[in-house]
Amino acid sequence: MKVLLLTHSYDPEVTAPQRRWNAFVSVFRARGWDVDVVVPVAHPERTPAQVTASEYGRALRRESGRHGERILRVPLVRHTESRLSKLVSNVASSVLAVPRALLAGRADVVVVTVPALPNIAAGYAVSRLWRRPLIVDMRDAWPDLARDAEVVTSDKPGVMETVVAFVQRRAEAVVSVTSGFAELLRERGARRVEVVPNGVLKNRMPPLVEPSSATPERPLRVLYLGNHGESQGLEVLIDAARACGTDVHLRLVGTGTRKRALLEHAGATGAVVEFLDATHDAQTLAQYDWADTTVVSLRDDWPSFDWTIPSKTYELLAVGKHITAVVRGEAAEILAEAGGADVVPADPDAIAALWRDLHARPERLRVGDAGRQWVARHRNLGPLGEDFADLVQEIAGDSSAPGRRRAKTRNNG
Repeated sequence: MKVLLLTHSYDPEVTAPQRRWNAFVSVFRARGWDVDVVVPVAHPERTPAQVTASEYGRALRRESGRHGERILRVPLVRHTESRLSKLVSNVASSVLAVPRALLAGRADVVVVTVPALPNIAAGYAVSRLWRRPLIVDMRDAWPDLARDAEVVTSDKPGVMETVVAFVQRRAEAVVSVTSGFAELLRERGARRVEVVPNGVLKNRMPPLVEPSSATPERPLRVLYLGNHGESQGLEVLIDAARACGTDVHLRLVGTGTRKRALLEHAGATGAVVEFLDATHDAQTLAQYDWADTTVVSLRDDWPSFDWTIPSKTYELLAVGKHITAVVRGEAAEILAEAGGADVVPADPDAIAALWRDLHARPERLRVGDAGRQWVARHRNLGPLGEDFADLVQEIAGDSSAPGRRRAKTRNNG
């Protein structure tokens, strides 16, 4: 069996798609499959500082991955945080991925993971030129998210929507990371839809950090660590912190298209907010140690977020910190089941009320390891990778390869 994966992020970057697909490729290789990964040269801003430039990979060169997979790099068109710049970069990389993949030799199955959105067209082109089945791994609710973000504003479907919907209907299988979006894809005519959620590797779960040392005598330490984009709606956190005054110390760690606007918003409202650059590995664990409560946040006026779960959710559950969950829909249901979180609406007054209560009653912050145990049972990327591999094997029709029966119940865990 030979599998081709097209992705926009892989080793040595530290991103949600990298973690997901590094774990899944490990499973593929353990089954004895050959795996080619077509990916751009690593982006410095998504790569830990200790990784040298020579380890980013070189365009049009082949390298061996940590599991014995072949990594085939295409040039990286450097981009800023603007939408247009990212789109140009992603389109360029996706166009270049097609000849790079074709030159690597025919695979039995083509897998494309989205976003980056232009990859879906590249994956479809390669699969049809090779006459091989295509599996689309949809990690976000596209194309719905494009309308919510007003990337598409016309009443009629644009080119991007049309292409995405076309490929979703014609792919041999589409994988969703949430049950809600999977059901929507089925209603829209996708021929086969499976659910393989995001998660973390059990044997690489971040260690439990120290329980909160909060007292009413010092400010409540609130940490948001992640993307500062339009999807997160972080302005409500800043407004809530302003309402709490000196009772709350809000720290926002990361980068994104809205970071400059968030800095300006904090300045204009007089909120005292600490902004830090993105962190990786040990630096991230130090941030978790500092925090009393961590935040997952999605804006509440985009309908597609009813079936969206921030990938950071599972990491926060695993480290054992209290979570301020500014989410709804499937994400809220997951956190209610796992425990260790307070779900609040995306409203500054509601968030401020929660933080004031946590500040006054710090015993609520000591959540233990219930969330970590839930992640180990339901969102361990090792078994989830086995589920994805079973799907690949079934789609390829390769009954001679070692495998096992698909564990349907875990996918909806």
